[in-house]
Formats: sequence, structure tokens, C-alpha cells
Amino acid sequence: MLPRMTPAPRPDRRARWRRELGDLIFGLSTPAARAYDQVLIVLIVTSVFAVMFESVSGLSREVRAWLRGSEWAFTVLFTLDYLGRLISARRPVHYARSFYGVIDLLTILPSYLSLLFPGSQYLLVVRALRLLRVFRIFKLARYSDQASLIGEALRASREKILVFFIAVLTLVVIFGTLLYMVEGPKNGFTSIPTSIYWAVVTVTTVGYGDISPKTGLGKLIATLAMLAGYAIIAVPTGIVTVGLQQAQEARKGRSCEQCGLSRHEADAHFCKRCGHNLPG
Repeated sequence: MLPRMTPAPRPDRRARWRRELGDLIFGLSTPAARAYDQVLIVLIVTSVFAVMFESVSGLSREVRAWLRGSEWAFTVLFTLDYLGRLISARRPVHYARSFYGVIDLLTILPSYLSLLFPGSQYLLVVRALRLLRVFRIFKLARYSDQASLIGEALRASREKILVFFIAVLTLVVIFGTLLYMVEGPKNGFTSIPTSIYWAVVTVTTVGYGDISPKTGLGKLIATLAMLAGYAIIAVPTGIVTVGLQQAQEARKGRSCEQCGLSRHEADAHFCKRCGHNLPG
């Protein structure tokens, strides 16, 4: 008696449909997926411009109605895109709570909120954050190595940067208070916060010129603030440069003993080429 053959499981059409939809929306391995992202970016840019132009005064009623209608069309398209991402994601909850998931949700909420709270549609400029996806189109992943290197340098230098920021903050408070005492409200320094604003503008060498000292002593203090500003500009640059150099040296020192590949991330445990354990 021949053994009963177990029938081969039929492919789940729903799973296959979700997989194909996920490849279209999340992937870049096919021309269709690349075209999808390119069309999405064009829609994002166009919708942001539509929202900005809608805020311009003097537009005719017909133009304003057309802009609002186009915005609702964009909202429907982005809503379908968001639902498609939720359906096709391997872990929908993880996607919904991720950075891009939150941004995708924020791109459609303002339009629906405008039905309850008129005027909130201008919050749609947050849609411009989705332009971060442009890095996937141009395959800028090859720069992610350098981006992580900068991140390592900033993390290693965060204490020094914090101390530098506190020192600059203390400096502008001192300069602002001195100018308030010397110049006073009659020369535009109406309060210490206003004077601190002037000190920040001066020390950072921006120099708007909306407030300026009139007395000789005030001009002397302003001169010292400007010179201090030029003196401290190079400090954060040097801190980050040293951090970058240290991060590069740390990466070069972590070479794979199996294949000799260097430039591994600081928190990497295995070689990204051969998978061998890394030293240290």
C-alpha cells in the first residue's frame, strides 16, 4: 500500500500580494519600486508648494479653490501610501512607531484636522520631512559609513561641546547684562533678555544691527564681544576635528584578522565582509 502523499501547500495569495506590495513600496531593487519613490517625491514637493502658495494673499477664489482641491487629492494619495505601508510592512506596529512611520502619519493628519480646526492645513509643510527618502533614490547609502563616523565623533566630543556651550552662554549673559547697565532702555536695551539677544547676535558675528550701543563704554564692550566671538569660532571646529580623527584611528585599528578589512564601526562585533569575529 502506497503511503498517502501530503498535498503541497497552496501559496497564500494574500501573503504573496502583501509581499509584492512591500517590494514596490519599500524596495529599490526593481524599476517599478524606484519609479514609485520618484513619483512619491514629486508629489511631496508639489504638495508642499501648493500649501505655501495657498497662504499667499491676493489669490483669486478660483485659484484658491483649485489649490485646496489639489491638496485633498494629495492627502488621499498619501493616505493610500500610508495604508499600503501598514499593510505590507513585516511588523506594522514597528513601522507605525518608527521615525518614517510617524512622519508619514503627520503628512495626512493636518488635512483631516482642518475639518475640525480651520487653519491647521498649513501644518502640512511637515510633509517636506519625507524628502529624506530622496537618499534612498540616489543610493546614498555609501555615505552612511561617513555619517556614522561623524556621529561617533560628536558622541565622543559631547562633553567638550557641552562645556563650550555653557561657557558661551555665560559669556553672552555677562555681555548682555553689562550693556543693559551701560546703555539702558533709552538706547534700545530695554531689558536684560533683549541685551542678551544683542550679545548672542554680536558674539556669533551675525550683527543684525537692530540694536547697537551709543555710548563710548558700550562700544568698547561691543568691541570686546566681537573679538571674543571671532576667538571662539574655531573652538567647536577643533573639538569635532579631534573627535573625527580619533574615530578614524579607532576604526583603522579594528581590522579583521581573517580578511584584513579595516574601517569597521566602533560597536561592530563581526566583520562586514567575511563575518569573522573582530578583535577587541
